[in-house]
Amino acid sequence: MPRPDPLRKTAAPVPGSWRRLGGDGLRHDGDYVRRLLITLAVIGLAYFAWLISDVLLLGFAAVLLAVLLHGFATLIADYTPIPRRWALTTAIVLVALFPATFLALFGAQIGGQVSQLSEALPQAIDAAGSRIGISQASEKLQEAIAAGSGRGIVSRAVGLGYTLLGVLADLALVAVAAIYLAADPRLYRRGAAKLLPPSQHRRVLDAMDVTGNALRLWFGGQLVTMTLVGGLSALAFWWIGLTSPLALGLIAGVTNFVPFLGPILGTIPALVFAVTTDLATVLWTLGAILVIQQLEGNVITPYIQQRAVAMPPALVLFAIVVFGVVFGWLGVFLAVPLAVAVTVLVKKLWIRQTLGEETTVPGEEQTASNTAPTPPSSGS
Repeated sequence: MPRPDPLRKTAAPVPGSWRRLGGDGLRHDGDYVRRLLITLAVIGLAYFAWLISDVLLLGFAAVLLAVLLHGFATLIADYTPIPRRWALTTAIVLVALFPATFLALFGAQIGGQVSQLSEALPQAIDAAGSRIGISQASEKLQEAIAAGSGRGIVSRAVGLGYTLLGVLADLALVAVAAIYLAADPRLYRRGAAKLLPPSQHRRVLDAMDVTGNALRLWFGGQLVTMTLVGGLSALAFWWIGLTSPLALGLIAGVTNFVPFLGPILGTIPALVFAVTTDLATVLWTLGAILVIQQLEGNVITPYIQQRAVAMPPALVLFAIVVFGVVFGWLGVFLAVPLAVAVTVLVKKLWIRQTLGEETTVPGEEQTASNTAPTPPSSGS
């Protein structure tokens, strides 16, 4: 074994090298801890958003209603001598008076027909069940619904969101929040923009304007479609001779708010009453439903979408399924406006401005005339 040479000099350590090595290690450790904390914060925020998902959906409903109120107020201020500061108050009063006037004119008749419909529905279900060999179909249907609900639904039924009181409280919350949002939208837009770097303020504010305009156009088109489908259904059911045609038409129009699933659910009461009469009434009812749905799908909706917001049918279908699975019935009800908002933001912020691809953005052409000028980012 060779012996070490005592005369051989070893290299002296460079002064401060251990400090540099320790500093690099500390810096790497600090980067790791910072990334870990950011990851944990993102996971925590995602979990918190999941916990308050129902509240977030109510917030989106308030934003949607605020966009509609603000758009209506803008129309009133532009086409009437009413001052702009009173336009929102006028819009709120008119929106509140419309259902009140409608109920005053047709409420007694529709209420009587709805009451008659609810009283006759169990008998109609029994009669329809007896035709296919099922006795006491209404009682068995009620038992199946009760058995399928389970204790979980029953226990949650006493909560805020599953009772009539909870529904009314949620509606009041949405209405009041929408009025505040519509009264001063710039305040909340600037507040949301400040969550991002100043260089992104103008981009985000412009995306908000386009999204709001797209939601207004979509809701206007959907309201026209619902009115036409409800009116045509009521006339058809009255001509066929079904019980309570106004109530059946109202159900068909309101359920048409949710594409695909809504029209199917809206036709079930009419078919149940048709089955209780005779085969000819069933065939006439089926024919009327098919004709109205074909008109709605091939004539009414495409014509309205040319002036509103055109959404791909497959995208709408998957949006209903996804939001319904994640958020329940409230997600199904708000699936299409949520899909409209997501589509606008993805097309504008990601496809066009990030990837640089050319694409058409719904509601972008009308933004300049329907929204107020965007303040400069330095004042955000």
